[in-house]
Amino acid sequence: MARVKALLLENIHAEAERVLGSRGFEVETRTTALGESELIEALQGVDYLGIRSTTDVTARVLAAAPQLKAVGAFCIGTNQIDLDAAARMGVAAFNAPYSNTRSVVELAIGEIIALARRLMEKNANMHQGLWEKTAVGSHEVRGRTLGIVGYGNIGSQLSVLAEAFGMHVLFYDIADKLPLGNARRCETLQELLEQSDTVSLHVDGRPENTMFFGAEEFAQMRRRSMFINLCRGHVVDHEALHAALASGHVAGAAVDVFPVEPKKRDANFVSVLQNMPNVILTPHVGGSTLEAQVDIGRYVAGKLADYEQTGSTSMSVNLPDIATGPFRARRILHLHRNVPGVMAAFNQILANSDLNIGAQQLATRGEIGYAITDVEGAPEEGMLEQLRHIDGTVRVRVLP
Repeated sequence: MARVKALLLENIHAEAERVLGSRGFEVETRTTALGESELIEALQGVDYLGIRSTTDVTARVLAAAPQLKAVGAFCIGTNQIDLDAAARMGVAAFNAPYSNTRSVVELAIGEIIALARRLMEKNANMHQGLWEKTAVGSHEVRGRTLGIVGYGNIGSQLSVLAEAFGMHVLFYDIADKLPLGNARRCETLQELLEQSDTVSLHVDGRPENTMFFGAEEFAQMRRRSMFINLCRGHVVDHEALHAALASGHVAGAAVDVFPVEPKKRDANFVSVLQNMPNVILTPHVGGSTLEAQVDIGRYVAGKLADYEQTGSTSMSVNLPDIATGPFRARRILHLHRNVPGVMAAFNQILANSDLNIGAQQLATRGEIGYAITDVEGAPEEGMLEQLRHIDGTVRVRVLP
């Protein structure tokens, strides 16, 4: 039998290739992202795809790759994948929601200190031969108030580290989140903005968050406060941020993500925030530490291998979540539309084939259902085709 093939794009850490290779995959790697047409061509004969934040997996790409079983986003965000289209076509999607949390948080802490101490201006002066030793405009972060917008994995850990530096922490989230340490929840975003010396965004990239933070929100911030965005570029109006910085209302900013980012390394980059001395710009490197990339490579590659070899969808972002373990005989994986009658027809076909069900798990998520069935005995010839022809079937696999 041909080996299962995986394609890893965007310079994913070699740990992913090692994990997949050790579990029997044939792995091809490429250092760059691919455009839609290039990706369609590259996916011919590919079972598993690994990407980072730049490659877009569109409905057109998915429709042109019927062999594709799963996509691994070797990062936190998944807005570069059409998750609904993937689910409809039976393509699982996985990400790494925790692996680079610490790296992003440490960058945020470093930038809070750098902005408070105006280190970027002092560094630029020194490189130009100017010895400007002064405490004017330089502050400790201890005792100052950090406002965190989005209290998920990153926001909550940032809260803990900021308190360790002696900061007061406020947070705002549309979901009801338990405060950690002495952090205090704000009922409205405006309440947080009016009280914070530094505002740090950690919201997700859903389309509803496009231009979430604009001129109105910058105006509500305290005068001479600071702004950090390490989450998604399209959630901030950069023209409005530029205006707030130029007017002096916002004292400084650190931005790691942008509405439009180059597809390839060393490509030309243009932003309205360039050449502003009170702005730190970084090229989407919040999670780009060696430690984070190793963890992400191991974690997501492991999820892809588990899905191939056991059918596990644990932590999938678009399919019903079923955690599985090893099995003894055969395992049938059945993805289907979540409509009445599918499982009755499925089990009847097994009964007609004299297959005894040793274990069966079923989970649903929105319009999709997923059944994992361990059976004893060999499937009859033609049984797989019968399962595929059940009204509502999306995809069927038999393991091993």
